[in-house]
Amino acid sequence: MLEIRWHSRAGQGAVTGAKGLADVISTTGKHVQAFAFYGSAKRGAAMTAFNRVDDKVIMNHEKYMEPDFVFVIDPALVYTSDVTVNHKENTIYIITTHLSTDELVASQPKLAGKKVYTVDCIKIAQETIGKAIPNTPMLGAFMKVSGMYDIEFFKESMKRILGKLPQKIIDANMFAIQRAFDEVK
Repeated sequence: MLEIRWHSRAGQGAVTGAKGLADVISTTGKHVQAFAFYGSAKRGAAMTAFNRVDDKVIMNHEKYMEPDFVFVIDPALVYTSDVTVNHKENTIYIITTHLSTDELVASQPKLAGKKVYTVDCIKIAQETIGKAIPNTPMLGAFMKVSGMYDIEFFKESMKRILGKLPQKIIDANMFAIQRAFDEVK
Protein backbone atom coordinates (compact mmCIF):
# COMPACT_ATOMS: atom_id res chain seq x y z
CA MET A 1 0.00 0.00 0.00
CA LEU A 2 1.19 3.50 -0.88
CA GLU A 3 0.67 6.08 1.87
CA ILE A 4 1.01 9.86 1.54
CA ARG A 5 0.86 12.48 4.29
CA TRP A 6 0.32 16.17 3.52
CA HIS A 7 1.44 18.90 5.95
CA SER A 8 -0.10 22.30 5.35
CA ARG A 9 -2.11 25.10 6.83
CA ALA A 10 -5.88 25.25 6.44
CA GLY A 11 -6.67 27.17 3.28
CA GLN A 12 -3.63 26.05 1.27
CA GLY A 13 -5.53 23.34 -0.58
CA ALA A 14 -4.10 20.14 0.93
CA VAL A 15 -7.53 18.54 1.36
CA THR A 16 -8.53 19.51 -2.17
CA GLY A 17 -5.17 18.26 -3.44
CA ALA A 18 -5.56 14.92 -1.64
CA LYS A 19 -9.08 14.53 -3.02
CA GLY A 20 -7.96 15.51 -6.52
CA LEU A 21 -5.14 12.97 -6.42
CA ALA A 22 -7.59 10.34 -5.18
CA ASP A 23 -9.96 11.16 -8.03
CA VAL A 24 -7.21 10.71 -10.64
CA ILE A 25 -6.02 7.46 -9.07
CA SER A 26 -9.55 6.05 -8.81
CA THR A 27 -9.94 6.27 -12.61
CA THR A 28 -7.06 3.80 -13.03
CA GLY A 29 -8.73 0.94 -11.18
CA LYS A 30 -6.90 1.35 -7.89
CA HIS A 31 -8.53 1.76 -4.50
CA VAL A 32 -7.82 5.05 -2.79
CA GLN A 33 -8.58 7.09 0.31
CA ALA A 34 -8.32 10.83 0.90
CA PHE A 35 -9.03 12.32 4.32
CA ALA A 36 -7.85 15.09 6.62
CA PHE A 37 -7.19 15.83 10.27
CA TYR A 38 -7.74 19.37 11.51
CA GLY A 39 -6.39 20.60 14.80
CA SER A 40 -8.39 23.80 14.51
CA ALA A 41 -10.89 24.47 11.77
CA LYS A 42 -9.73 28.01 11.11
CA ARG A 43 -7.81 29.32 8.14
CA GLY A 44 -4.05 29.24 8.76
CA ALA A 45 -4.08 26.48 11.39
CA ALA A 46 -1.66 23.59 10.87
CA MET A 47 -3.36 20.48 9.51
CA THR A 48 -2.63 17.20 7.81
CA ALA A 49 -4.27 15.38 4.94
CA PHE A 50 -3.71 11.80 3.87
CA ASN A 51 -3.93 9.45 0.89
CA ARG A 52 -3.76 5.70 0.74
CA VAL A 53 -3.52 3.78 -2.53
CA ASP A 54 -3.71 0.03 -3.07
CA ASP A 55 -4.70 -2.60 -5.62
CA LYS A 56 -7.19 -4.08 -3.16
CA VAL A 57 -9.88 -2.61 -0.92
CA ILE A 58 -8.36 -0.51 1.86
CA MET A 59 -9.79 -1.49 5.22
CA ASN A 60 -7.52 0.74 7.32
CA HIS A 61 -9.22 4.05 8.16
CA GLU A 62 -6.78 5.27 10.81
CA LYS A 63 -4.89 8.52 10.50
CA TYR A 64 -1.74 6.76 11.75
CA MET A 65 0.57 5.79 8.89
CA GLU A 66 4.18 5.25 7.99
CA PRO A 67 4.16 7.32 4.81
CA ASP A 68 5.96 6.53 1.60
CA PHE A 69 5.72 10.21 0.67
CA VAL A 70 5.44 13.34 2.79
CA PHE A 71 4.33 16.58 1.14
CA VAL A 72 5.02 19.81 3.02
CA ILE A 73 3.21 22.67 1.30
CA ASP A 74 3.87 25.29 3.98
CA PRO A 75 7.64 25.73 4.41
CA ALA A 76 7.39 26.92 8.04
CA LEU A 77 5.97 23.54 9.07
CA VAL A 78 9.39 21.95 8.51
CA TYR A 79 10.49 23.86 11.61
CA THR A 80 7.30 23.96 13.70
CA SER A 81 5.96 20.40 13.18
CA ASP A 82 7.74 17.07 13.12
CA VAL A 83 7.17 16.22 9.46
CA THR A 84 9.39 13.14 9.89
CA VAL A 85 7.22 11.46 12.54
CA ASN A 86 6.54 7.75 11.85
CA HIS A 87 8.69 7.85 8.73
CA LYS A 88 10.12 4.78 7.06
CA GLU A 89 13.74 4.40 6.09
CA ASN A 90 12.82 5.12 2.46
CA THR A 91 10.17 7.84 2.94
CA ILE A 92 10.46 10.53 0.27
CA TYR A 93 9.87 14.18 1.20
CA ILE A 94 8.69 16.85 -1.24
CA ILE A 95 8.92 20.22 0.45
CA THR A 96 7.84 23.67 -0.64
CA THR A 97 10.67 26.12 -0.03
CA HIS A 98 12.75 28.79 -1.71
CA LEU A 99 15.86 27.08 -0.28
CA SER A 100 17.89 24.52 -2.17
CA THR A 101 17.66 20.95 -0.88
CA ASP A 102 21.11 21.22 0.70
CA GLU A 103 20.23 24.52 2.41
CA LEU A 104 16.96 23.09 3.72
CA VAL A 105 18.56 19.93 5.11
CA ALA A 106 21.32 22.01 6.74
CA SER A 107 18.67 24.20 8.41
CA GLN A 108 16.58 21.24 9.66
CA PRO A 109 18.76 18.37 10.97
CA LYS A 110 15.78 15.97 11.16
CA LEU A 111 15.90 15.82 7.35
CA ALA A 112 19.56 14.74 7.25
CA GLY A 113 20.02 11.37 5.57
CA LYS A 114 16.50 11.40 4.10
CA LYS A 115 15.45 11.58 0.46
CA VAL A 116 14.33 15.21 0.13
CA TYR A 117 13.12 17.08 -2.95
CA THR A 118 12.40 20.80 -2.98
CA VAL A 119 10.32 23.08 -5.16
CA ASP A 120 8.84 26.51 -4.47
CA CYS A 121 5.16 25.61 -4.92
CA ILE A 122 3.99 28.84 -3.28
CA LYS A 123 5.94 31.00 -5.73
CA ILE A 124 4.75 28.87 -8.64
CA ALA A 125 1.12 29.15 -7.49
CA GLN A 126 1.38 32.92 -7.03
CA GLU A 127 2.96 33.40 -10.46
CA THR A 128 0.62 31.08 -12.37
CA ILE A 129 -2.69 30.91 -10.48
CA GLY A 130 -2.43 34.29 -8.77
CA LYS A 131 -2.96 32.87 -5.27
CA ALA A 132 -0.71 31.11 -2.77
CA ILE A 133 -2.57 27.80 -3.02
CA PRO A 134 0.26 25.34 -3.69
CA ASN A 135 -1.68 22.06 -3.93
CA THR A 136 -1.63 21.54 -7.70
CA PRO A 137 2.06 22.45 -8.04
CA MET A 138 2.80 19.89 -5.29
CA LEU A 139 0.97 17.27 -7.35
CA GLY A 140 3.05 18.17 -10.40
CA ALA A 141 6.23 17.70 -8.35
CA PHE A 142 4.86 14.39 -7.05
CA MET A 143 4.26 13.14 -10.60
CA LYS A 144 7.91 13.87 -11.43
CA VAL A 145 9.39 12.37 -8.26
CA SER A 146 7.16 9.30 -8.12
CA GLY A 147 6.73 8.58 -11.81
CA MET A 148 3.23 7.40 -10.85
CA TYR A 149 1.61 8.70 -14.04
CA ASP A 150 2.70 10.37 -17.24
CA ILE A 151 2.42 14.14 -16.74
CA GLU A 152 0.13 14.58 -19.76
CA PHE A 153 -2.27 11.90 -18.48
CA PHE A 154 -2.23 13.54 -15.07
CA LYS A 155 -2.91 17.04 -16.43
CA GLU A 156 -5.78 15.76 -18.59
CA SER A 157 -7.28 14.06 -15.54
CA MET A 158 -6.90 17.24 -13.48
CA LYS A 159 -8.62 19.26 -16.23
CA ARG A 160 -11.64 16.99 -15.78
CA ILE A 161 -11.53 17.42 -11.99
CA LEU A 162 -11.24 21.21 -12.27
CA GLY A 163 -13.85 21.29 -15.05
CA LYS A 164 -16.40 23.38 -13.13
CA LEU A 165 -13.91 26.27 -12.78
CA PRO A 166 -13.39 29.00 -15.38
CA GLN A 167 -11.05 27.98 -18.22
CA LYS A 168 -8.55 30.65 -17.15
CA ILE A 169 -8.18 28.96 -13.72
CA ILE A 170 -7.91 25.50 -15.25
CA ASP A 171 -5.18 26.70 -17.63
CA ALA A 172 -3.31 28.40 -14.77
CA ASN A 173 -3.37 25.17 -12.76
CA MET A 174 -2.02 23.22 -15.75
CA PHE A 175 0.88 25.69 -16.01
CA ALA A 176 1.49 25.35 -12.25
CA ILE A 177 1.50 21.54 -12.43
CA GLN A 178 3.92 21.51 -15.38
CA ARG A 179 6.19 24.12 -13.87
CA ALA A 180 6.54 22.23 -10.56
CA PHE A 181 7.13 19.02 -12.53
CA ASP A 182 9.96 20.79 -14.37
CA GLU A 183 11.44 22.61 -11.36
CA VAL A 184 11.45 20.00 -8.55
CA LYS A 185 14.99 19.07 -7.49
